[in-house]
Amino acid sequence: MFIFIANQESMILPATTWSYEFEKGKHVKPGTLLLAEPFMDDDNFRRAVVLICRNDADGTHGLLLNKPVDLRLQDVIENFPLSYEGKLMLGGPVGTDLIQVIHNRGTLIEGSLKIAEGVYWGGNFEQIKKLIRQGTLTTAHLRFFIGYAGWDEGQLDAEIKDSSWIISTGANETLFYHHPENMWRLKMQSMGGVYKSMAGYPESPMLN
Repeated sequence: MFIFIANQESMILPATTWSYEFEKGKHVKPGTLLLAEPFMDDDNFRRAVVLICRNDADGTHGLLLNKPVDLRLQDVIENFPLSYEGKLMLGGPVGTDLIQVIHNRGTLIEGSLKIAEGVYWGGNFEQIKKLIRQGTLTTAHLRFFIGYAGWDEGQLDAEIKDSSWIISTGANETLFYHHPENMWRLKMQSMGGVYKSMAGYPESPMLN
C-alpha cells in the first residue's frame, strides 16, 4: 500500500485498486481507445491515449492521440497548404517516416476507412490538401500523425492482461473535442467509478 496527496486530500490506495479484472469482457477493435495505466513508466506511452485503427490476426496498429511534436506539417509534407495551422502528433515510435490522418468528414475524402462513428482513417492525401486550400477542411476536421504504435499478434492481449492498458470508447469526442494536454485525465474521469479516481493519481506511486 502507498499514500499520495490528490486534490489536497490524503488517500490510501491498495495495490489492487485496479487490475485486468476490470477489463475482462471488453473487446479491442478498430475505434477502440486504449488508456495507459496511471503508473506506466514507458516514455513512449506514459499517460497515452491510443486509437486502435486495425486489430486482426497480423497484429494491431494504433495512433497516440495526445503527444504533439514540435514540427509543422509544412516541414514534413511536400506542398502542404501554408494556411493549415493544426499540430502534428506523434502517432507512436514505429514508422516515423509515415504520415497518417484521422478525420471526421466521412466519404467526402476518397479512400478513407470508417473505424468508429464519426472517425475515419486515411484517404486521398492530394484531395485532402486540395480541400484544405479550398477551406472545406479545417483543424476541426483533421488530425495528422507521424509514426504509429504497433503490436505483433498476441502482444497487445498480453499487455492488457498484465494490466498495462484500460479499454474505452468514445473516439470521436475524445479526439476532436479534448485538448491533448488533458485528454487522458478527462477520458478517465468520464468513465466514472474507479477510473474517475485514477484520473487524479500522480504519475509516480512514490509521490506524496
